[in-house]
Amino acid sequence: MSIAARLRSYGNLVAFSHTIFAFPFAASALVLARSYSTTALTPLRVLAMIVCMVTARTSAMAFNRYADRDVDAKNPRTKTRHIPSGEVKAGEALALTAGSGALFLVAASTLGFWPAVLAPVVLVVLLGYSLAKRFTWGAHAWLGVALSLAPGGAWLAAGATPNAGIISLMVGVLTWLLGFDVLYSLQDEHFDRGEGLHSIPARFGLTRALVISGVAHVITVLALGAAGFFLHRGPLFFTAVVGCGALLTYEHALVGKGNLEKINKAFFDVNAYVSVVFFVFTLADELLRAHA
Repeated sequence: MSIAARLRSYGNLVAFSHTIFAFPFAASALVLARSYSTTALTPLRVLAMIVCMVTARTSAMAFNRYADRDVDAKNPRTKTRHIPSGEVKAGEALALTAGSGALFLVAASTLGFWPAVLAPVVLVVLLGYSLAKRFTWGAHAWLGVALSLAPGGAWLAAGATPNAGIISLMVGVLTWLLGFDVLYSLQDEHFDRGEGLHSIPARFGLTRALVISGVAHVITVLALGAAGFFLHRGPLFFTAVVGCGALLTYEHALVGKGNLEKINKAFFDVNAYVSVVFFVFTLADELLRAHA
């Protein structure tokens, strides 16, 4: 296999395209931190932040594929993934985990005291998610915490002090991820239950899982709105909140009473729109404020 093909396999292994879920919220936090930052946002600093986000996510996803290789091989939905199919060796995934994790720690060390100190803790949280479903149906929330660290980390790396605004944004991201991950895991409800794996659908069943997901997304909209209130945002920011609420409503309408054939569209398309819409309107709101 050529180097280009090998790199493409690694990119697909870690679902690099799914960075669209986390990156816009991290970028939004960076925009929102502008009024609270005491640190100059130089091109090198921004580059280090991007390296942190990409390498942390790559390390986490590579370890997830490594940790789940045996389970994935048994699941009809996932048996064609890269490790079960033999396209990528388990050792390669583990090496990618270690290399990306080390690069994340190095990049974080250039961003100041707190990013350097907290980076190992962040890595433990990210890698720990891959083992969570073996002992808790709260794994969806664990994944939400992992994703919420992206905007939280961007805020700290920008030199801003934690406040109610960024905490609200992180809660919004956490519950957003929790809600759509519950919907996605509906596909594996029976498989997880049979294999002794833990998830909200396997623990509570389809109907209650849909309710839990819906409640999580109501909290998402409220938390994003609270972030705008605490950070003194303008009308375009709150337009983003309303837009995200509309998209999440559409997501639940797609899945309905367990309409599993629509889950991929709901998971990949709608949630990408949520994060991008939020960033675009957050940026527009900040530009409007800057030129007011």
